[in-house]
Amino acid sequence: MHSVDGPFTTDAYPVMSTRDPARFSAGRRSFLRGAASGAASIPLIGGTAAALAQASRADLDREGTAAQQPAGARPRPDEPETVTLRINRQSHTLAIDPRTTLLDALRDQVGLTGTKKGCGHGQCGACTVHVDGQRILSCMTFAVMLDGREITTIEGLTGPGGQLHPMQQAFIDHDAFQCGYCTPGQIMSAIACVQEGHAGSAAEIREYMSGNLCRCAAYPNIVTAVQQAAGLMKGS
Repeated sequence: MHSVDGPFTTDAYPVMSTRDPARFSAGRRSFLRGAASGAASIPLIGGTAAALAQASRADLDREGTAAQQPAGARPRPDEPETVTLRINRQSHTLAIDPRTTLLDALRDQVGLTGTKKGCGHGQCGACTVHVDGQRILSCMTFAVMLDGREITTIEGLTGPGGQLHPMQQAFIDHDAFQCGYCTPGQIMSAIACVQEGHAGSAAEIREYMSGNLCRCAAYPNIVTAVQQAAGLMKGS
């Protein structure tokens, strides 16, 4: 009985794991060399052995050339991309990893920390911002996708002299928050809810605000705040 050293290896029959690139490359190279030399000694019809040996040597040459190329010559997915984001009516040119989410770009690159990181899976709504007037989840959106688009965050709602947006004021008037962590996303989603025409009733508001979770359960006050702001926003 032979002992098992790992899921793909025994002491009697070692198996080359393709998850070890160095060992796999060496094993493949040895196999090709053996195939080339062995094929040359087999008397096949029509020069097939010579053709096989030549093809094997060519494969080895290509592999060696690729290995000699500097690492920088190959495209890398983490190389920075330059993108210009229009955030709260100001342009920000950033060099960012193309995999950076809008949420991380706003918080870590631009310094706008009002937009909150909640679940990171698009399920809580804490990261809600507006892009061209439409609400989106910034944790589920790559920043490079929004080059030149108009982005509005909670910081961009205040008017000249620090005047609060009607929705911000309504949340204060009706105490529509407790810990306040979800509040920026709630307010951004509530403004979009009104602008989309979905604030006609308390039931409709609850339906179209259902993507924003409040762990403090301030939902009744949030609905009341949206109803107050909706009247003021329509009149403005």
